[in-house]
Amino acid sequence: MITAGRGRLAALAAVAVGATVALAGCASGDPLDSGSGDGDGASETIVIGSQEYYSNEIIAEIYAQALEENGVDVEREFRIGQREVYIPEIEDGSIDVFPEYTGNLLQFYVPDTTATTSDDVYAELEASLPEGLRVLDQSPATDQDSYNVTKEFSEANGVTSLADLANVTTPMTLGGNSELATRPYGPEGLKEVYGVEVAFTPIEDSGGPLTLKALEDGQVQLVNIYSANPAIASNELVTLEDPEGLFLASNVVPVVSEKVTDEIAEIINTVSAALTAEDLVALNALSVDEQQSADQIASDWLAEKALF
Repeated sequence: MITAGRGRLAALAAVAVGATVALAGCASGDPLDSGSGDGDGASETIVIGSQEYYSNEIIAEIYAQALEENGVDVEREFRIGQREVYIPEIEDGSIDVFPEYTGNLLQFYVPDTTATTSDDVYAELEASLPEGLRVLDQSPATDQDSYNVTKEFSEANGVTSLADLANVTTPMTLGGNSELATRPYGPEGLKEVYGVEVAFTPIEDSGGPLTLKALEDGQVQLVNIYSANPAIASNELVTLEDPEGLFLASNVVPVVSEKVTDEIAEIINTVSAALTAEDLVALNALSVDEQQSADQIASDWLAEKALF
């Protein structure tokens, strides 16, 4: 990765914009060229939040550094918790920018949604947010819930999809964060969509080492791990296919308040467009495997993408 000292995002903005897809609603000018930083985007401090999840914090830090490089005052409110905790803060205007995931956020507001594809989920999400909130462009990067088993369990039981679980004759326990117990895609969702009954054990580390150990030790047979987690590949886990669409497509998407101006939105949209699914797995690996800080990971990625 490029580790040269920071410059202004504006200095290399033309390279960044040329390398990314066209952004809906962008002006014909350079979205990262904020000049002296005295424009509308710098008039108020923008509060950026993140989940209690390393990957989400990395994305939030990328947003924060990109805005700061364009002269926007930023306040960080990171590692807040899960959706039930931080959504009220977004809705009451305490947080102005938050990296979210389209499918999971839509199910939070519309639990009985039938949308499953990326475009359909995004369109319904746009129409379902409370007054005063909006989503910016969704990123190509995805990080969605997925159910995983060990390679040994998959081979022993002939399981490669969620539908195959119905043929397993031994009791199964699902492991994941406690809120998974009431999610639409949790135990009740498995039973309703696939006819699969499982017990549930809460493991509060979002698919981290405790979850992996419980799976390897046989305390649970099935775990919820986000799809961009590098542990899936490094531990040779089998991500079970989801032919009936229990999980909605979940692209990374910023949820923003009315304080976010068009200028600020275009900066974030440009960053979002540059972030790919492969990038997100690689960034997560730097956190998990090399214990790099979110600050360092974000800075190096922005430099590598020529965004400052």
